[in-house]
Amino acid sequence: MKNTLLYMLLAMTILSCSNKQKQVIANDDEPILVGPTFSEDSALAYCAKQCEFGPRTMNSEAHEKCGEWIMGKFRQYGCDVTTQKADLKGWDGTTLRSTNIIASINKEAKRRLLICAHWDCRPWADNDPDSTNWRKPVMAANDGASGVGVMIELARIIQADTAKLPYGIDFVCFDAEDYGTPQWSGIEDEKSWALGAQHFAKNLPAAYEHGILLDMVGGQGACFYQEGFSKHYAQSIVDAVWQSAEDAGYGSFFTRQPGGTITDDHKPLIDAGIPTIDIIPYYPDCEQSCFGPTWHTINDDMQHLDKATLKAVGQTVIQYLFTR
Repeated sequence: MKNTLLYMLLAMTILSCSNKQKQVIANDDEPILVGPTFSEDSALAYCAKQCEFGPRTMNSEAHEKCGEWIMGKFRQYGCDVTTQKADLKGWDGTTLRSTNIIASINKEAKRRLLICAHWDCRPWADNDPDSTNWRKPVMAANDGASGVGVMIELARIIQADTAKLPYGIDFVCFDAEDYGTPQWSGIEDEKSWALGAQHFAKNLPAAYEHGILLDMVGGQGACFYQEGFSKHYAQSIVDAVWQSAEDAGYGSFFTRQPGGTITDDHKPLIDAGIPTIDIIPYYPDCEQSCFGPTWHTINDDMQHLDKATLKAVGQTVIQYLFTR
């Protein structure tokens, strides 16, 4: 996922989002919560279930079984589920049997918002500090499962309150996001990433006002800076979501500091005319990766998830959706 070379490091001293503490209340004011309560325990359980299938790498049995489970959970929580299936070409010529999963709430509503994440796993732990792991698959508890887990929990708790939403929501699980060129290949190809999102952007099932991408939203010590493409193309959405975080009491997880400019699933959507923001962490002091110490390593597992991070992101999105 994402090419680290494209993440422009900030030449500044970072004063917010200290990993020494994570306050539930971000300021002296009591939060004013709007909408249903997000359950971090449920979201964590959905992440764990995905990981039980094993690494959900493209063309694998685990990938197919997990996809069926994801669709079943969205249907269980009242969503109308459709798919976009396509054979996509990976950077090495491999044919990738890709499935974008689209779970719709208030399907007949003309106004539609997009909430998305990717559900496939990185086939190679090419950023692992141990080079003997570079060709092993990544479990992707954070870099994949966390975004889907948050979306399933959002669908579960929203189903009883859909009448309060003046618009429809499409939860989209993008496939083939993380099959981009591995570091050991010696090849750099920006277009080899986010293949499912590229396909979706060329075959939009609806017109969307804007979108929110959830990427790596369950990591320990995570802090969400304002990503560059998001700020440039959807500043008003960034402002509203970050304000929702502060209003809900999670401003300590969402700093208003600018982050890097990242090639991710939101960029094809932006190119298709859908203003979309990326909620993605930035670790300015991490030597292993600015995406955090487990990014594209064999340590991206359930032991390195933090349900407090899942809660902060999930409740922030609920706050945003129910104050639109």
